[in-house]
Amino acid sequence: MNKLFYSVLLLIAAISPLMAQKNKWLFPEKPGMVSYTYRKSLAKDAAATLDTIKNHGITDMEFSNLFGKTAQEMRQLLDARGIKCSSYGVGYDDLKNKMAEVAQNAKTLGASFVRVAWIPHQGDFTLAMAQKTVEDFNHFGQILKDTYGLTFCYHNHGYEFQPYENGTLFDYIVQHTDPKYVSFEMDILWTFFPGQDPAALLNKYGNRFKLMHLKDLKKGVKGDMSGGTSPENDVALGTGQINIPAILVAARKAGVEHYYIEDESSNIATQVPQTIAYLKSLKK
Repeated sequence: MNKLFYSVLLLIAAISPLMAQKNKWLFPEKPGMVSYTYRKSLAKDAAATLDTIKNHGITDMEFSNLFGKTAQEMRQLLDARGIKCSSYGVGYDDLKNKMAEVAQNAKTLGASFVRVAWIPHQGDFTLAMAQKTVEDFNHFGQILKDTYGLTFCYHNHGYEFQPYENGTLFDYIVQHTDPKYVSFEMDILWTFFPGQDPAALLNKYGNRFKLMHLKDLKKGVKGDMSGGTSPENDVALGTGQINIPAILVAARKAGVEHYYIEDESSNIATQVPQTIAYLKSLKK
């Protein structure tokens, strides 16, 4: 009996670490939210919308619009609900012409990152455009970091993956910008849509990626390098085409700091809770 008892104990001791590893949550942290997901309701009633977001358990946000309020007014609404703003998104021209205002708004909101999500261009994205982008990004990033203590991030949008040499123009931008001043926010839909592998790109460039937009693409939709698709092609995570678990594994390895849910569709009342539940369900 003693031998059998000890054999069982040894078996349990051997299996327990494996079981613990198997049941380890793949995404243990809470996701954040991009304000654009709730753009319509935030424009009508910011306070009530922030209550809805908080009721989903969200306490980390990325704003790309102040919805008619000052940064201080929005900060007061956030503070009252225990919500933090970690990233502030602005337009390219704002960085070129209103840098001080952008930086002040970001700091007032409490953000550590300033993000731009679109490079103005006409037609296909070209090498000349990428070269000008590199020059601008290094300039924006240096001012934001050295003068204001903020980190500049670029959010990819799909058109930057035009082929170039042995890679793409996105590779060119990453490789020619200064890591001290320029970081990136991966939008996983706008990486997958032009035919790229988000997990492979995360593995390739590691901690150049600081932020991430979590979204999924409706099954059957074919991508391209236009940088555009119907908002209704955004679906709840885990119901579309994108391999979310593989991306999350690569993102954790890369050291992504903030994960924001973005859903541009008209179905956020049902899809946002689905997405949150899906993230909570994932195990290694």
